[in-house]
Amino acid sequence: QVQLAESGGGLVQAGGSLRLSCAASGRTFRFYTMGWFRQAPGKEREFVAAISWSGGSTDYADSVKGRFTISRDNAKKTVYLQMNSLKPEDTAVYYCAADREVVITTTPYEYEYWGQGTQVTVSS
Repeated sequence: QVQLAESGGGLVQAGGSLRLSCAASGRTFRFYTMGWFRQAPGKEREFVAAISWSGGSTDYADSVKGRFTISRDNAKKTVYLQMNSLKPEDTAVYYCAADREVVITTTPYEYEYWGQGTQVTVSS
């Protein structure tokens, strides 16, 4: 069992930066692939970024490549999402999720555990 809690969201102007954190509980955190997803009002939940259990592999949505960076600290049981050059279209609730599979997946329903989400609002 893994429990996840996101933090770090807020209101930022376009072009600004935010760093999201996702703190996990559970002894097996280090074995999980971790992902970040987001959901804007009236839209489906979409993939943002994911990182393998070792941190050696990452994947990003095309819309955030070059602007967002996912990382993890297994000793602290925390995964991060550094978001730079934010745009109004990045406004959404951001969720972290955990997947027991070794191979990174971008599909939300393949992730077994989810946090409650943190709101990110980017003003123009």
